[in-house]
Amino acid sequence: MEGAEKMESKDKPLKSQVAIRCAKAAILLSLLKSFPNRHFTTSIDDQREDKEMMMREIGDLKMELARERLKSKRIKLCGLMEVILQVMAVLSISTFLLVIVLMQG
Repeated sequence: MEGAEKMESKDKPLKSQVAIRCAKAAILLSLLKSFPNRHFTTSIDDQREDKEMMMREIGDLKMELARERLKSKRIKLCGLMEVILQVMAVLSISTFLLVIVLMQG
């Protein structure tokens, strides 16, 4: 049970970081959608560079979000494996003790 509580306490900061990154990506996407409607005093080349930079940043954030999700799935899988191993250990020890008791009696 302690492992599950530790996993939940570790997931809270991870979930908040993922939520922050999602919010940043959403803001950048909304800025990108409204980009042609805005009138900037910069030249067309600067606008293209800004757009490319935003696209790269959005791509980076999407990749980072995918990595975080994969990490979260791995952590959950490790927690499940830990529980399974603990159950197997308890069953093995109890079986061993039962065999010893039956052989003596």
